[in-house]
Amino acid sequence: MIGRLKGVLVIKQPPELMIDVQGVGYELEAPMSSFYQLPEVGGEVTLFTHLAIRDDAHQLYGFVSQQERMLFRALIKVNGVGPKLALTILSGMETKEFVQSVQRQDTATLVKLPGVGKKTAERLLIEMRDRLKDWETDSGPLFSEPSGQLEKHDVLQDAVSALQALGYKAADAEKAIKAHYQAGASREELIRLALKGMVK
Repeated sequence: MIGRLKGVLVIKQPPELMIDVQGVGYELEAPMSSFYQLPEVGGEVTLFTHLAIRDDAHQLYGFVSQQERMLFRALIKVNGVGPKLALTILSGMETKEFVQSVQRQDTATLVKLPGVGKKTAERLLIEMRDRLKDWETDSGPLFSEPSGQLEKHDVLQDAVSALQALGYKAADAEKAIKAHYQAGASREELIRLALKGMVK
């Protein structure tokens, strides 16, 4: 089992990334909550990982904190929630927000996430309630917010593509990104603002 990787970030295209660990490139998928805290390409990064083995593929998932990985692992144990939907949930809500939604039995917020219908939201609340009873949600970021900027067109296109990869329709993704675009905003910050706006 691969539990942690430390190396150089060589590809960063939400939700996919690649880390060079002593000459070996590991491909991973990560939630946007982790992408927000990654350094720019070329920077050193340490990620906690989860390896999912299926008949047709071995997929590695990366997280900046053990807490995120723990929540991911708890989510994929819920009936009807696979790794892709778990990434979408982690991308659309911060860990603390998800825990609070479960504690408040707030289905209205959960159903705003793509792929989460009323039945799935209710199942999440029921099955996650006991698992998150004593969950601690305070943890500091491992990386500072990225400062490098891209051209406006590239930022917008990459942000829209990232939302589509998370399950949002192209028209909805483009509308949300354009509504939250700010001059000088990084791709990750723009995606963060758009996701927050779409789940409110």
